[in-house]
Amino acid sequence: MTTEKQPETHEFASDNAKILQLMIHSLYSNKEIFLRELVSNAADASDKLRFKALSNADLFEGDGELRVRVSCDKENNTVTISDNGIGMNHDDVVEHLGTIAKSGTAEFFSQLSGDQAADSQLIGQFGVGFYSAFIVADKVTVRTRRAGDEASQGVEWVSAGEGDFTTAQIEKANRGTDIILHLKEDESEFADDWRLKSIVTKYSDHISVSVEMLTAEVPAVESVAEEKDDEGNVTTHGVEARDAEPAKWEAINKATALWTREKADISEDEYKEFYKHVSHDFGDPLLWEHNKVEGKTEYTSLLYVPSKAPFDMYNREKQHGLKLYVQRVFIMDDAEQFMPTYLRFVKGLLDSNDLPLNVSREILQDNKVTQTIRKGCTKRVLKMLEKLGKKDAEKYQGFWDEFGQVLKEGPAEDVANKEQVAGLLRFASTNEDTAIQSVSLASYIERMKEGQDKIYYVVADSFEAAKNSPHLEVFRKKGIEVLLMSDRIDEWLVSHLNEFDGKQLQSVTRGGLDLGDMDDAETKEAQDKLEKEFDSVVVRIKDALKDKVKDVKLSQRLTDSPACIVADDNDMSSQMAKLMASVGQEVPDTLPIFEINGEHDLVKHVADEQDDDKFNQWVEVLFEQAMLAERGSLKDPASFVARLNKLMLSLTK
Repeated sequence: MTTEKQPETHEFASDNAKILQLMIHSLYSNKEIFLRELVSNAADASDKLRFKALSNADLFEGDGELRVRVSCDKENNTVTISDNGIGMNHDDVVEHLGTIAKSGTAEFFSQLSGDQAADSQLIGQFGVGFYSAFIVADKVTVRTRRAGDEASQGVEWVSAGEGDFTTAQIEKANRGTDIILHLKEDESEFADDWRLKSIVTKYSDHISVSVEMLTAEVPAVESVAEEKDDEGNVTTHGVEARDAEPAKWEAINKATALWTREKADISEDEYKEFYKHVSHDFGDPLLWEHNKVEGKTEYTSLLYVPSKAPFDMYNREKQHGLKLYVQRVFIMDDAEQFMPTYLRFVKGLLDSNDLPLNVSREILQDNKVTQTIRKGCTKRVLKMLEKLGKKDAEKYQGFWDEFGQVLKEGPAEDVANKEQVAGLLRFASTNEDTAIQSVSLASYIERMKEGQDKIYYVVADSFEAAKNSPHLEVFRKKGIEVLLMSDRIDEWLVSHLNEFDGKQLQSVTRGGLDLGDMDDAETKEAQDKLEKEFDSVVVRIKDALKDKVKDVKLSQRLTDSPACIVADDNDMSSQMAKLMASVGQEVPDTLPIFEINGEHDLVKHVADEQDDDKFNQWVEVLFEQAMLAERGSLKDPASFVARLNKLMLSLTK
């Protein structure tokens, strides 16, 4: 090969260089995975060529036998992985090999803990498979040519895995990519055929493309006649003549797509290794489901739930989806049409017999087959999670801690499966007194008090704020369990989840509180009496607050706090208002309902205050305290502080 142009030197972005170094050190304990990643990438390149060639057979360039070849050179201490797949041109090389991650790098760094074991998990989720080569190599050379390009359009990429890389135009007769690893001195163990073969059979047996290695040359053997002594004992064994056999490439993997095999013939380890091939995750999956569906729509699905969430999971715009095959032919990497967005953490593949080979994303969008498969796969994943929740609470809790917030998007997105998704949700509650979200709606219903017909919840900025909300006071007094919600998405969730198993979900911070049969006649009588006593006080408070509140009421929910604010049933809650404001949405002005606790000493003191100016000040302070407790902030905190100071000084005189 001859270089036609002067090599170009390119700098790695500073963040990418950091990721590279971190990855090399984090994954060093499992360094043999470099071969798995490179073989996996080579197999993907073959799959992509097979798909492209459906519409342009010339891309095969007269060679339709797709394969990956692995070889080593002990003398030069190198390992080479070659494929005759799609290959790359100059722009592809700069984009894919010059940029470890095109987006989310800053977010990635924010997730790093400094703990090597934990960070190595993140590295795996970051999808930096090619760069694992630098774990064992101090220099990597890539020679590649895109299928269909002239032989003179080959590209050579060279890097020592530090601050920069070079690219040069070269002559390359064959399409595809050759990756040459110049091994570090202390990594010479990998320049060994047996060692490489053992790694390939361990990690890449399931790949549908043939992975080949060169068998040693067998020399010719001349025939030797058998000889015996006088007693008939053989003194020289006869040998048949044999022609010399040249070194040849032989497949060392099964080269059968794993998902096409019978489930009974596939081991757990094979499923786990295939997951790593599909997802480029370095950890094992949490669970998986392999199904062949026959009938009106025929397809095979192999769906995995990861053990750990990727660092960018909450980015809904990031491409996600399943690998799509049609009749065993690879079509695309991330077919998002087959899995709803709230299940975007699911990895795996689909192989359809009913979709056309020339299918596009546009065709997938409005296709009955797509809809049928999506429905089937969604139900399959939900059933898989449901089974896990019933069978292994601890394992399910691990899943929920990783993916719970994403699953909470489900009731709003998937109306058809709303009840099933709701059954998978977990929350903190007053029953557990811990921030761990472990209470299901079904277990809440099992513990409901006699006469209770609603599922009560509170949404706040944090678990502590929810736990200490004044709205819970009467519920604590009566021993009624309340779900404590503090995730950012919770208000959005409950706005779409109105009921579960026939029981209505009721916010303790909205509207009038009706405890139904749980209020005894004596309590109701006492409440009516108090309302009559405070009738004039309520009117007076309304006048003091004027247009700041929608209404003033005597509270049924307070036992220890003097006052609180609640939202009207038809108005937006303060949490929803905060959520909308945080994403730049215009929030309509709504007035709260102000509730006072007639049995609280401070409220009694205010009620007895005859001086109108002082009365108004006290009312303002109580109202602003309630606003602060509910919303966590005030529009004018300085006025509140000044008013409070003035009242405290008056009490000292």
